[in-house]
Amino acid sequence: MKKRFSKVDPAAFESEIGSKKTGLFILRNENGMEMSVTNFGARVVELFAPDRNGDFADVVLGHATLEKYVNFTGERFFGATIGRFGNRIANARFSLGGREFKLPQNDGKNCLHGGAAGFDMKVWDVLEAAPDMLKLGLVSPDGDEGFPAELKVRMTYRLTSDNRFEVEHVAQSDADTVVNLTHHSFFNLRGEGDGDVNSHVMQINADKYTPVDETLIPTGEIAGVEGTPFDFREPHAIGERLGDDDEQLKLGRGYDHNWVVNRKFPEALELAARVFEPESGRELEVYTTEPGMQFYGGNFLNGEIGKSGRPYSFRGAFALETQHFPDSPNRPNFPSTLLRAGEKYCHVCSYNFSAK
Repeated sequence: MKKRFSKVDPAAFESEIGSKKTGLFILRNENGMEMSVTNFGARVVELFAPDRNGDFADVVLGHATLEKYVNFTGERFFGATIGRFGNRIANARFSLGGREFKLPQNDGKNCLHGGAAGFDMKVWDVLEAAPDMLKLGLVSPDGDEGFPAELKVRMTYRLTSDNRFEVEHVAQSDADTVVNLTHHSFFNLRGEGDGDVNSHVMQINADKYTPVDETLIPTGEIAGVEGTPFDFREPHAIGERLGDDDEQLKLGRGYDHNWVVNRKFPEALELAARVFEPESGRELEVYTTEPGMQFYGGNFLNGEIGKSGRPYSFRGAFALETQHFPDSPNRPNFPSTLLRAGEKYCHVCSYNFSAK
């Protein structure tokens, strides 16, 4: 089938890393949505969604070549699958079963997104490919980036007939371990590289969030959003309150926090967030089975040049990473990320696109 939108050259993603081959895979649905994925880091490279006039734009940040992902000089996590543990673990260590496990310190003294060579830097096996679906697998050996147990992961990307981009993670381990997988696309609903996202209108289905310290590790408090710039229960422009005199905004350089999703049914697929972009009319709804969601406002983007030759400016994208809470292995009051031997981990996240 002839490609309609993809602008990156598939040949630029064909290589061999270790003994595994990399490539680019194109997914489409019957409505014309198109997504390109590389099995290096199980990354979404492009995602084309329609606006209110039916015009398509690529709404995720990324690079045009594999080399830019492998030898990154700016943002590392564009479009990636994050594991074994999404978000931060304090002091890069945790205890399990009476043993202490030490992890790479790749975010100051903390461990971020699985360490220096997390799942985003692995070549995933291609298990099955169809026009609207891609299934990838990875075996993470015992001791990988310091984490215990061998972990087998199967991840599926789908583009559905109702314009949902669905991500399913399933994992099992041969011994007790901790797991917190997430997806890390950076979205700009006007189109990648088209200015900042401050005018996007955000709504988050959460009464509470987890405040952080100066290293962005949760303090352990689960705080109410009432009366704070973190109250998105009613829609607000992302940039509306960024200038408020709020200590948490100062610590995060803006929004880089975990919200506690309001849930009616444990592990059901429920609404976490809704984002509307007024100029294009594109709307994104995020549904998840997870208890939390990290809203990151692009506070560390610094103008690096993206796949279309345009700079990715400060706050030029947002990420909505559905997850268990950061530093959960060290916080007994947070929902547990323990995966026992033989048990199944399952996490579904759905990014639903529409326009109005």
